[in-house]
Amino acid sequence: MEKVLNYIDGKWTEALGGEYFNVINPATGEVIAKAAKGGREDAKAAIKAAKREFYNNKNGWRRFSSVKRSEMLLKIADELEKRREEFAKTETADNGKPLREALGDVDDAVSYIRYYAGAIRMPSGASYEVNDGFGPMHSYTVKEPVGVCGLITPWNYPLLMGVQKIAPALAAGNTIVFKPSSETPLSTVKFFKILAEAGFPDGTVNLVMGGGSTVGSEIAESEDVDMVSFTGSTEVGQSIYRASAGNVKKIGLELGGKSPNVIFADTDLDGAVEWAMMGVFFNQGEVCSAGSRIIIEESIKDEFVKRLKERADKMTLGNGITNPDMGPLISESHMNKVLGFIEKAKEEGAKVVCGGYRYTENGCGKGYFVRPTILDNVSPDNTAVKNEIFGPVVTIQTFKTEEEAIEMANDTEFGLAGAVFTKDGARALRVVKEIRAGIMWINCYNPAYVEAPWGGYKKSGVGRELSFDGLEEYTETKQITINLQPGELGWYEKR
Repeated sequence: MEKVLNYIDGKWTEALGGEYFNVINPATGEVIAKAAKGGREDAKAAIKAAKREFYNNKNGWRRFSSVKRSEMLLKIADELEKRREEFAKTETADNGKPLREALGDVDDAVSYIRYYAGAIRMPSGASYEVNDGFGPMHSYTVKEPVGVCGLITPWNYPLLMGVQKIAPALAAGNTIVFKPSSETPLSTVKFFKILAEAGFPDGTVNLVMGGGSTVGSEIAESEDVDMVSFTGSTEVGQSIYRASAGNVKKIGLELGGKSPNVIFADTDLDGAVEWAMMGVFFNQGEVCSAGSRIIIEESIKDEFVKRLKERADKMTLGNGITNPDMGPLISESHMNKVLGFIEKAKEEGAKVVCGGYRYTENGCGKGYFVRPTILDNVSPDNTAVKNEIFGPVVTIQTFKTEEEAIEMANDTEFGLAGAVFTKDGARALRVVKEIRAGIMWINCYNPAYVEAPWGGYKKSGVGRELSFDGLEEYTETKQITINLQPGELGWYEKR
């Protein structure tokens, strides 16, 4: 049985408590590895190393030129690309997603690293004309790294979301303490092996596996951590927000979603069905931006649901390594949570159009599989409409007017993403402007790429990831003013 270790201050190490936790393949229920179970003391050791490296090492990572940082990141991207198949198979075994999707995640991770390797070689900062009341002055800004960054990621995109934080944090010159989800640490450990061989000064990159209530809490609470970036549930994000107030950390939170997919009667129906499938069943529905609320014009609802059901019923489920349409959910407990939401929704009047049960056929009996589920006849306050289920479950609601569609779309505490399907361009622009969400798509659902920012409104989070906005999150802006005639007296002496 493989044992994977934490990486702290340039060394692979067991947890100080000597404990390990099991890593399980969700397609089979089998233990595939044991991971060092870090705690608060392990996190403290990693934070101490990252702080020393950032603040005390005169030849440390933040003092590397942008050219040298860029070159190192490009070499890391090249190495990850060489090991594409290996990383994808690890991700599939650990997370359950189909292999083709895992391969796509590795490709995107490589792209993210290369993007930020290039971004830090672009011009940054600005200069300003300033009020001459104090004499001739010149003011300009420079971008500097934040410091010690605590990075905490979820289990639905282990490698990709890890790189989404690690690449810009390192590109900007920060040191990092990284905590992956305990459900899916294996691809992260592999990636840190690449980082360990890349030539970073000791203490620059640190990996601590363990629980959120111990390792995660220590990162959030520590006075020596300058920034926390977290992706996960809104409830955990709120606790991190509160814990980070001690030293007023810089904060980045990408949290939950209950995103509306608004479909008008004039749309291309087959195209809307295809994108709706992508929006809710991709990655087993374990996607923060999933289009889990279909809000459709009443006149086309029956035909749309008929076609969506036909497609959903044909989806194959199985071990991700065989490339089915959909893999298992992440764990038995999460599967039971999803099934519990479905049962509650039924009790509240929802009609199950298809799915809604654990799937055990064709070798899936020991895994955590749920058939793609469509729920019709849902009220606005139905459990399935209000809560982020984070599984292959979609609700159907109908509207008659554009105003009603917008009102229904905004009837949520979340504001991560959403979509509008219509052939009327003016209507599409009106509706996306009125929906309170950070990411909106027109006649498509869920495309994401490093060149554009990602993040939400309301309880879906704070800050943005990806693009130059994502790099900005890991920097501070310093304003500098120069007195162009230093021999002259200042304003106070002149008055």
